[in-house]
Order: sequence, then structure tokens, then C-alpha cells
Amino acid sequence: MKILLSNDDGYLAPGIQILFNTLQAEFSYKELVVMAPDRNRSAASNSLTLSEPLRIECRDAEKRIYSLNGTPTDCVHLGVNGGLDYRPDIVISGINAGANMGDDVLYSGTVAAATEGRFLGKPSIAVSLCGDVHFATAAQVVLDFLQVLPDLALSQDTIININVPDIPLDELKGFKITRLGRRHASEPVVRQTDPRGLPIYWIGPAGGAADSGAGTDFDAVEKGYASITPMKIDLTHYEMLAQMREWVESQ
Repeated sequence: MKILLSNDDGYLAPGIQILFNTLQAEFSYKELVVMAPDRNRSAASNSLTLSEPLRIECRDAEKRIYSLNGTPTDCVHLGVNGGLDYRPDIVISGINAGANMGDDVLYSGTVAAATEGRFLGKPSIAVSLCGDVHFATAAQVVLDFLQVLPDLALSQDTIININVPDIPLDELKGFKITRLGRRHASEPVVRQTDPRGLPIYWIGPAGGAADSGAGTDFDAVEKGYASITPMKIDLTHYEMLAQMREWVESQ
């Protein structure tokens, strides 16, 4: 199994480093390649860099760790589609520092990197720690999941989104297969002024959980389980197709 690791926190982030070291203990260096942003690119979503050249920089030739001056999606696109002399079998994005549950997946660079891998025909996993301490717990969850992945018949439009509570491994209760929950609307923007007295704005915090009932990713993590959510890339609202066609035909 040849694995491409990426993330949105940057190649120096503790999450991807701990995941790399955990996987390296199971696989050889020849089966692992890191291609991650050269800096934090959180919330980059599925953006591609089209207006400027991309540059790959080798950070560790022996371990095959590379950085890119682009987005998480750029990293996976180049890592899978000809930027390296390497053809991965699977893409793993993470471990992200912070949850990617519910509406988060629309903005997440972590999830976007996995989505790009799936667009390019590779089974793909996004993994996030709901905090920033116990990355080793999330790394072990990934390792456990990789043992069963070959037996799962993932469709061509499916990625796996994993969220792990920020607790020691011996406190993790297990795994739950979940659906995405939903957050309240984001908090208002934060307005400040720059040194010249002109207004500047910061995006406010994400809203709290609005739909966090049984079966959601929010509920599983809150109760001490790793949440595993299969996500479809196809965004078509199939249930509305017939209604929309009736409207067109009535014109």
C-alpha cells in the first residue's frame, strides 16, 4: 500500500508528523510520501492555484517529505497527478488540529485534500483530532482503520471523514459510524481597526452544534468515540429532480 500524506496545517504540523511516524513503524519509508503545504492553509476548501506557479521543495530526501507553496488540494493534485515520481494507492489527509464535523467539511482543507484524492481515483481518508493534544490517539485510529479498508467496497464518489476525541488512547471507547451533524450559523464577524484607523475584519468562530443528536459525528465524539462518516462527493439533490423537471416541462 503506497500512501500519500497531506494536510492543511502545513508539513511541520504535529498532526502529520505523528501520523507519519506511526505509519512508518508499520510501513517502510518507500511506501510513504508527504506532500503538504509549506504553511498553514486551514479552511482553504477545494481551491486550486491557477494564477501563479507551484514549487515543490524537498524537506527530507530520505523520508520523502515535500512541501508545496499551494493549497491542500494543490498538494494532492501534484502528489497524485505527476508532480512526483510516485503513484500512491491511497490518500490520507491529516491529522488536523481541530474538528471537521458537520458544516465544517464545506470549508475544510483537510477534507478537500481527501476529496481531490478521490477525484483522481484514489481511496481517500480525512482525519481530524477534536483538539490539539492527543494526536497519537488519532494516529492509532487511522492505523486500525487501514486494516479494514481493503475489505470496504468504497464507491468512486465516496471519501471517509474521521473525527477523534482529544483523549488518551486508553480512554477511547471505540468507533461509531455516523452521519454529518449541523452547526448553528457562525458567530458575527469581529470588527477592529488597523493602525491608521481603518476598519478590518476577522471571520468569527464557527457556530455551536445545532444537530448533534444520536447518530451524528458530534454525538459520537462527545461520548468518547471516534466518528467515521462516509461522505459522497456527488452533491446532486436527487429527490428534487422530478419536481424540477415538472417545472421545466410546464413552461
